[in-house]
Amino acid sequence: MLALENVEVVYDDVILVLKGLSLEVPKGKIVALLGSNGAGKSTTLKAISGLLHAEEGEVTDGAIKLEGERIDGRAPEDIVRRGVFQVMEGRRVFEDLTVDENIQMGGYTRRDRAGIARDHARMFEYFPRLRERRKELAGYLSGGEQQMLAISRALMARPRLILLDEPSLGLAPLLVREIFGIIARVNREEGTTFLLVEQNANLALGIADYGYIMENGRIVLDGEPDKLRANEDVKEFYLGGGGTTRYRNLKFYKRRKRWL
Repeated sequence: MLALENVEVVYDDVILVLKGLSLEVPKGKIVALLGSNGAGKSTTLKAISGLLHAEEGEVTDGAIKLEGERIDGRAPEDIVRRGVFQVMEGRRVFEDLTVDENIQMGGYTRRDRAGIARDHARMFEYFPRLRERRKELAGYLSGGEQQMLAISRALMARPRLILLDEPSLGLAPLLVREIFGIIARVNREEGTTFLLVEQNANLALGIADYGYIMENGRIVLDGEPDKLRANEDVKEFYLGGGGTTRYRNLKFYKRRKRWL
């Protein structure tokens, strides 16, 4: 469905953030994009959704294709109409609107009133907590409830592809597991494709069909979840399974070559 081919992104005409990045997202699958802070994960999503210009960023090389058609350089609203919707890091709900009004905003580009009403009701099946708070202002919801609302708002657009940026950020572990379970359910029942950016590698690989590891604007490793979990570098730097390095070995440890 989605392919990035040797994409380069530059901010302020001088800062090279993505350095020839390539990845693919098959239709109907969940693909995880993992990496530490500053690796370029959020920039990747903004390049796809057309939101780079708001931050003085630009795709300067390569191509971003949705089902074979280039979308790099298109306006964000055009990309949304093509079925791509980004859920931003930090939720970003409309705090002064109610839960119901936030959900309705997700269907703004649609004209099928009956379908909008059915989907609105279905959001409460996926997220029963939101039904209990449907008349409350979104700004008074907890962080987990706001994340549920942001995902609901995205689903109301009937997207073919959702770009999900750090859904676990700042949430309690139980809520994170609940939200990841719902993502997997939506993928299974609706066939919605997800590109999931996440630092919690354990949870992301638990629901993903394929994963990419990103560092310094490049993909350094990719594969199916089991392959990534078995990789010693992934265990050490992302899964917490590498053990503790002794102080006397620190010099060697710092020079150790990663991603062999």
